Amino acid sequence: MEKRINISTTEPQAFKAMLGLEGYLSKIEISQTLKELAKIRASQINNCAYCISMHTKDAIKNGEKPERIFLLSAWREAAKFFTEEEQIILAMTEEITLIHQHGLSEETYSKASQIFSESQIAQIIMLIVTINGWNRIALSTHLEIED
Repeated sequence: MEKRINISTTEPQAFKAMLGLEGYLSKIEISQTLKELAKIRASQINNCAYCISMHTKDAIKNGEKPERIFLLSAWREAAKFFTEEEQIILAMTEEITLIHQHGLSEETYSKASQIFSESQIAQIIMLIVTINGWNRIALSTHLEIED
């Protein structure tokens, strides 16, 4: 692929704003495991190799089992490997990432509200919105996977 702009140097204020979201996400109540599962799943849907690579490495460093990462794209069929909480976040991730299909469904939102507080639901939505933004930056600028 042809080399493209580097947003962090071309538009540092925009990049700094995205990093501000990351700073916010580092302090939310949602566990690191849940964050990484959502980031990997959104990146899979968006076909963002750069982010899939980054977040699978981060998840493994955080203690995630490779088998669960391998099964992530088929989590509904492998539900016994994922907690109810994880399944809800994965459903939210898919519905928000594919927002053009039908959005965050009433069923998924209702399930989330039975497990998570309003604040946590807002945090999950911001997590998903942020990874989708990073995926679009990585794909648009042809970021290369780091070794």
